[in-house]
Amino acid sequence: MGTFVLAGTDGSAESTAAAHWAADEALRRGLALRLVHAWTWEDDLHADPSQPASVRTLAERMLADTAQQVREAHPGLELHTGLLTGGEPAADLAAAAADAELLAVGSLGLGRFEGLLVGSIGLDVAARCEVPVVLVRAAQPQPGEAPGEVVVGIDTRAPADAVVDFAFRAAEARGAVLRVVHGWTPPPVWGYAGWVAPETEAEQFRVLEAELLTQGLGGWRAKYPQVTVVEDSRIGSGAGAVVDASAGAALVVVGRRRHRLGRVAHAVSHHAKSPVAIVPHD
Repeated sequence: MGTFVLAGTDGSAESTAAAHWAADEALRRGLALRLVHAWTWEDDLHADPSQPASVRTLAERMLADTAQQVREAHPGLELHTGLLTGGEPAADLAAAAADAELLAVGSLGLGRFEGLLVGSIGLDVAARCEVPVVLVRAAQPQPGEAPGEVVVGIDTRAPADAVVDFAFRAAEARGAVLRVVHGWTPPPVWGYAGWVAPETEAEQFRVLEAELLTQGLGGWRAKYPQVTVVEDSRIGSGAGAVVDASAGAALVVVGRRRHRLGRVAHAVSHHAKSPVAIVPHD
């Protein structure tokens, strides 16, 4: 377990939302928050060539302003700041997160690839980081709103313990319902209409897949008896099922193999309507 929660910021609305999300998470876990800015070529674009020190000054000012906002909104939070000046944001953030509980960064979602920690950089961070990475949108629930569900997508034939455990702990900490989503596709058979699955066989597979999901969660229910679990087994792609369930969720949790993003994690990170935690596993 890490000793702090890490958040990356560049002053954008998305990264500021990530900083606030990380502050909430740090308080839930009883940890400190470390807020950092990873240097990029974009910092140099805003600098005055006649004043070389201005780049660092602007970055430090932005970092201090964001930290002040976060402190004011989260009384009692232990918060530290730092600049990462290696010049390779994804690698710098991954290295800084080595001892963290998790890393939170801003995300614009699909269609806009601008700003620090968005698009290829954000996905690179998520793919290489050894701890869970949470991608946070700018629009977040307001204080006082009822907590949404925690949604986790799993493969019943190859469940990843690290992913499921992260989701259960997140639901427990929030007092939220945990929705466990499993998307599956019945094997097709040849018919006059092409490759189709007869309704009778589809129903048999629906029962089988639901049973596999129930069996796979038995031990986790016993480990986290206070967490209310909703089993959601549905026909369709895994990514599509998770994205559909993400509307109104407090957090979506998906897994990835170490050092690469799979199709589900990649699609969910772009299209989910809530913060997405991408959890590495073997």
